[in-house]
Amino acid sequence: MINIRDIVFLNQLGQRLKQLRKEQGMSQEDLAYKADLSLSQIGRIERGEINPTVCTMKVIADTLEISVSSMFENLIDTD
Repeated sequence: MINIRDIVFLNQLGQRLKQLRKEQGMSQEDLAYKADLSLSQIGRIERGEINPTVCTMKVIADTLEISVSSMFENLIDTD
């Protein structure tokens, strides 16, 4: 079962991904196509509905041409 701290974190991560994607001028469709992921998966990550794997985050980071660590910058620690 997912706890409230995880939900907050996943929502923050999703918003960060959305921000980074938009900075690149990409739509969700563009990112999904270039990363070879489903559009629904990108949408669910951005909405904080799923907990993406590290490998998925690496694929997304590589597609956005950023580091994986930059995807986690400025996220609020919920501890």
